[in-house]
Amino acid sequence: MHPHTLITTLLLSSAQALVLKDNVGKLPALGWNSWNAFHCDVNEEKIMTAANSIVSLGLKDAGYEYVNIDDCWSIKSGRDNLTHQIIPDPAKFPTGIKGTADKIHALGLKIGIYSSAGTETCAGYPASIGYESLDAATFAEWGIDYLKYDNCNFPSNWTDPYIFCVRELRRTGQGPNGTCIPGNGPEIYAPPGYDWSQSNTAARFKIMSDALLAQNRSILYSLCEWGEADVTSWGNSTGSSWRTTDDIEPSWERITTILNENSFLLNSVDFWGHNDPDMLEVGNGNLTLEENHSHFALWAGMKSPLIIGTALDSLPQELVDILKNKYLLEFSQDQTYGKPAMPYKWGTNPDWTFNASVPAEYWSGNSEKGVLVLAANFLIQSEERNIVWSEVPELNGKSGRGGGGKWGGGYQVTDIWSGEDLGCVVGGVKREVRSHDTVGFLVGERC
Repeated sequence: MHPHTLITTLLLSSAQALVLKDNVGKLPALGWNSWNAFHCDVNEEKIMTAANSIVSLGLKDAGYEYVNIDDCWSIKSGRDNLTHQIIPDPAKFPTGIKGTADKIHALGLKIGIYSSAGTETCAGYPASIGYESLDAATFAEWGIDYLKYDNCNFPSNWTDPYIFCVRELRRTGQGPNGTCIPGNGPEIYAPPGYDWSQSNTAARFKIMSDALLAQNRSILYSLCEWGEADVTSWGNSTGSSWRTTDDIEPSWERITTILNENSFLLNSVDFWGHNDPDMLEVGNGNLTLEENHSHFALWAGMKSPLIIGTALDSLPQELVDILKNKYLLEFSQDQTYGKPAMPYKWGTNPDWTFNASVPAEYWSGNSEKGVLVLAANFLIQSEERNIVWSEVPELNGKSGRGGGGKWGGGYQVTDIWSGEDLGCVVGGVKREVRSHDTVGFLVGERC
């Protein structure tokens, strides 16, 4: 291992956390990725358009830094016969990935690349299993700062003997309150106490982790293994973030399904390690303004990586403003509190209800600037949402989340969307919330 790649471990939430040099991976990653906008239709021109837009739209100043190339960037037919390196497609990247990286670095941004822990990527391009050390060294040589590492097309000898209950995956049957029951196929769940950190899946992803750590460059490692193999129990010792669900889509139904799944997995989130409920769909599909509000607010609140996935050069200003919301970004990037906002009341449903269409509605979390409180309306009509200070764990001293002292009446409150200073608010805040919208408030000092 090179001496200037600093790797240590910290005990965080009973998991060994990966700590990289220069605070890489300490906070949720902020950036952009090509897949949701362009899928395989990717080239240097589109990557550089996104990079320049990050600068011109003020997203760089807001903290976004990664420009990530997803699948389909290489020659599909195979590796170089002599070096065995993956070959960038010269029609798509005429100056190579290194040339694109140099241009992105010249803007003061960072670049990410994509591969898979299999023989081929999800789109059928050369992937990295068996070539982890070579590919990690190649990525470092090119100046790569971020690796998204997918879970497609791995050889059968790497198959685990059991499956893990990812509750939102359609392949498993649904038992009471989201529990898994065997489906129609030969699905065998692991016995209680099974150590998934010793699984074949964990080993596949650990090989690339070790290969990246052996380079003379800090490369953020983003595991994209869809929540399989109980990744929240070992992902933090392997990478900086880990997918907890199947792929996102630009639909409200998919967003609430992923939100619901991830809301039960937040104990694994802290400094140096973050659940990844997949990239943002803000600006895509037919999402309403209210749905874009909720999507971004709740992803930021969960301290998920905030990876934009839309064509930035045509993004309406009202959606740019959502992505630049200073209150949500400050919460995401807080240097004192690493824990995410968590549900404190489900609202429409009884607490701890697993419901893909109506997840938990009331969320809160601590930050340097105060307590962030969010209240969502997942129903098809406007509904009243009543935030009561005495119910917010960080305000009533009952949370165990590092909260403040005993609740004392009034607080200085700011509306996170309008920026309006609401002054001293006693008791709580009540609002009529539009369908699929989320209101949010920063609750500050007592008054």
